[in-house]
Amino acid sequence: MKFRGTLGGLNIQLEATDTPQSVAGALAARAALLASDVIVEIDLEAQLETLDAVRGAVASAGGQITRLRAPRAPPPAPTLAAPEQVTALPTSAGPPVNITQSFDSHTVVLPNNVRAGFRGEYGGSVVVLGDVNPGAELVAGGDVIVLGALRGVVHAGADGRESAIVWARPIASAQIRIAGAVARAPEGSSLSSMKKLASSVESEVARLQDGQITITASHVPR
Repeated sequence: MKFRGTLGGLNIQLEATDTPQSVAGALAARAALLASDVIVEIDLEAQLETLDAVRGAVASAGGQITRLRAPRAPPPAPTLAAPEQVTALPTSAGPPVNITQSFDSHTVVLPNNVRAGFRGEYGGSVVVLGDVNPGAELVAGGDVIVLGALRGVVHAGADGRESAIVWARPIASAQIRIAGAVARAPEGSSLSSMKKLASSVESEVARLQDGQITITASHVPR
């Protein structure tokens, strides 16, 4: 993990080898700097649990993550596609329904909890730096990553992408969809109707296996 001061804030770069345990001490030593606007750059192989540890440390220090982006890279050759961009959008909901749409392939970061009445439709993946509450709905062409509890309705791989995943801490939604598959929970329960390969875990990942949505534990590599 690397740190760099910015105008009015701090830039944190997460690397593939970082773990929640390895970054804890470094974040604690810089708690005063975390009480500001923080930009987080993530390696493509960075662990979601590590990103969540950074989010928690920043929130505890009184700061906020304002941007989440991939590391800067040299400009691509003219024949190559532009690197993926990350956009942060608001999530506050207003009655009766607050609809946000972004149909390009960029990864969208929602920096707050997603409240009831909010509906977001995104062409790429979406990362939520908080909870998705009951009554909220997220539809994404790519992955849906929730660094808190997922209790709302989500649809990952809405463009037919069967490799899309749903990741949350935990998955406790009334309904999730991946590509053309759907799983619904009985009223008043979590997704107990799914084939669930692990229990009593903080973080879980849902993916398609043989046409069935399956939830497994998401462990931090040791």
